[in-house]
Amino acid sequence: MFGSIGMPELLVIFVIALLVFGPRKLPDVGRSIGEAIRGFKKALNEPESTPLEEPQKPSPAEKSSNPDSHRTP
Repeated sequence: MFGSIGMPELLVIFVIALLVFGPRKLPDVGRSIGEAIRGFKKALNEPESTPLEEPQKPSPAEKSSNPDSHRTP
């Protein structure tokens, strides 16, 4: 898919990006795209250490056994 992109195609993409973002913003855009790709690759290569889980809510039986839960201010 991307193996057939040659120098003329890259030059056209660069000129369009330069017109859209301007010469001052183009380095920032390139940097942010590079960081996003780097983060994506890191996330793919990193083993799952711990899955994100919701904190467990106390059951109704645990709530009733807590004497502080029945006090009213």
